[in-house]
Amino acid sequence: MNKLVNDNLYETRNNLVKEITLLSDVQFNSKPDTDTWSIAQVCHHLALVEEASIKAIAWGLKEIEGTKNERKKVDLILLDRTKKIKAPKIVEPGVEPFEVQQIIDLLNGSRTKLLNFLSTIEDKSILAEKAVKHPALGELPLDQWIEQIYLHEQRHIEQIKEIKLLLDAQN
Repeated sequence: MNKLVNDNLYETRNNLVKEITLLSDVQFNSKPDTDTWSIAQVCHHLALVEEASIKAIAWGLKEIEGTKNERKKVDLILLDRTKKIKAPKIVEPGVEPFEVQQIIDLLNGSRTKLLNFLSTIEDKSILAEKAVKHPALGELPLDQWIEQIYLHEQRHIEQIKEIKLLLDAQN
């Protein structure tokens, strides 16, 4: 994995943890309205997406044929929050309350799994040669699946900031 991607994964995750560390469990689980996820649910969703991405990349690597597709402007798609993207059922967060530390542990666990998995790929160039269908982005080269993890997190960090503002306004 190239240094830029690694740095972005690391930096984005640190920013996410900074956004949630000082929240009380009540703030963490509060919803501004019935149609909005709580910050806890957003973070649970991020851990689920990271784990699902590992499975998708692993599945894509097992495919015999290279299904090389054109590269997408993943950043432009994911960072444009004016376009709502519905989460597939498999990565919808739980509805039960979470503790901040519990979610940080989940996020650390999913990141460790990702990095361990990526370290097992001897020839990283294969990641650009194979693609798997992404639920929101269509056919996506496997290396861009890795990229979408931190871009997706950046998208949701902005959502978390908005939720915090909405909750503050209600108090």
